Amino acid sequence: MEYKDYYETLGVDRTASADDIKKAYRKQVRKYHPDVSKHKDADAKTKEINEAYEVLGDADKRAAYDARGRAYAGAQYAGEQFDASPDWNGHFDFGGTGADEFFADLFAKAGGSRRGGFQMRGDDIHAAITVDLADAYRGATRTVNLRVPHQDGRGRTVLRDKTLNVSIPRGVTPGQQLRLAGQGHEGHGGAGPGDLYLEIQFSQDARYRVDGAHVYETVPVTPWEAALGGSVSVQTPSGKVEVALPAGSQSGRKLRLKGKGIPAATPGDLFLVLEVVLPPADNDKARAIYQAMARDLAFNPRVA
Repeated sequence: MEYKDYYETLGVDRTASADDIKKAYRKQVRKYHPDVSKHKDADAKTKEINEAYEVLGDADKRAAYDARGRAYAGAQYAGEQFDASPDWNGHFDFGGTGADEFFADLFAKAGGSRRGGFQMRGDDIHAAITVDLADAYRGATRTVNLRVPHQDGRGRTVLRDKTLNVSIPRGVTPGQQLRLAGQGHEGHGGAGPGDLYLEIQFSQDARYRVDGAHVYETVPVTPWEAALGGSVSVQTPSGKVEVALPAGSQSGRKLRLKGKGIPAATPGDLFLVLEVVLPPADNDKARAIYQAMARDLAFNPRVA
């Protein structure tokens, strides 16, 4: 058999902590997940990453994997005894059966029984889900499609498509994880499945910038609205509001609407960032108005 270097797959050292392995796994999933990645081998890479984390993310499996790796180079397997150099290289596959069956067999040889003595809870699955900012204000339901390992009737590990309807609760923020109990990988020997963790990501929208529960919205205004002030109507993620615009406002000025950000446990604020937009001088009348302003106002913004 050929050895697969799961540490290399996740981009971590063999001395990496469990937390470092989890962080590396989440980073790789975000990079290669087929729902967000344009990488031509995104699906295959995601399968490799999930397989690597399925092993290295579990302390018992990792220990068995490390022991197997140390024993592999030049090794000959006879019964329960490995004779091998402590140094090894190369790659390792599982004869088409996948990591689940390999480790079920390995732990059985180490003293358990594949027919009932060996039990292990299924691994958790970590994935990302992209939602709109409006979903964080109102809540929503989204469909998630996953490919997960499954033991078929002959005990082989195969990939199975799985579709879930996920409730996005009101008040979610970027980076927050939703836990779906029992929706992870299947367990071994009758043990329960793992959980599914979905990390919240927001879809890109040029109008908004999100910082935790705070939301920054760009609001275009006319030169006369900015100069004279008054009331302007603004469409926000939570609905339309009337905003008092102070006279003499400039581009970049922030108007704070307290508590109008994402309605998290501690609600954020909504900051309206003003952007003064000039009307085009694309006709004689518009050009005449600009010429009159240049003549009558005698304004030079480059002079302090």
